[in-house]
Amino acid sequence: MKTTGANSASGRPHPAVLTDFDDTAAAQNVAEMLLEQFGDPDWKNVRQRFREGQIGLKEYQEITFRNIRADRATMQSYVKGHANLRPFFGELWGFCQANDIPMAVVSQGLDFYIEALLERDGFKKVPVYAVNTEFRRGEISYHYNHAYPGKESQGNSKGFVVKSFQERGCHVFFAGDGQSDLEAARLADVTFAHRTLAKFCDDESIPYQPFEDFRGMLLAVREYSRNGQGPNVGRRAPG
Repeated sequence: MKTTGANSASGRPHPAVLTDFDDTAAAQNVAEMLLEQFGDPDWKNVRQRFREGQIGLKEYQEITFRNIRADRATMQSYVKGHANLRPFFGELWGFCQANDIPMAVVSQGLDFYIEALLERDGFKKVPVYAVNTEFRRGEISYHYNHAYPGKESQGNSKGFVVKSFQERGCHVFFAGDGQSDLEAARLADVTFAHRTLAKFCDDESIPYQPFEDFRGMLLAVREYSRNGQGPNVGRRAPG
């Protein structure tokens, strides 16, 4: 591992905090909120095809948002009026900012609704690694800028983002809730798992901390940043 991000005083890797958005940083699945409010009535059938493994998340998302009956501003306004960040998100961001610790949202969701909620709560500066969108003449175009080279057609990869931080010398704390977070959980140094992700981690014997809000993550990052110790979880040993 490169050590460009290591703490020069201690010699240990510098912490970095990455979190999924829908059902993790946000208390709700914001994408589904928008589809429920503005989407084509058939969107739940497409979601079922995704859940059954007939299509991938990238295809599910593009199909369901293709016929959404709202523009960008309308959807952002709806998010600001109906969604909420989980408790202690702000405290974790504040600690990271005060201690020069990278923190970012890593999502396979769409940038415009993530940015809307962060902006409403005063966290506009939080970096977002998500699907970049453009709205033109009533249509949405999608750009996957956080994917493994040559695999852009598969969509963004949270594992790719985790690995990019580790290659800069970071000890990555990751929080997620679902199947799309499993790739990141396999790579992260410390995983906080909510709901479905916890079940996947159990199935694969991936160590994790349970996640309900960001308090536990804040305490773990604070402890690690002070003395290099944290929760007794980490990457599974190879083999």
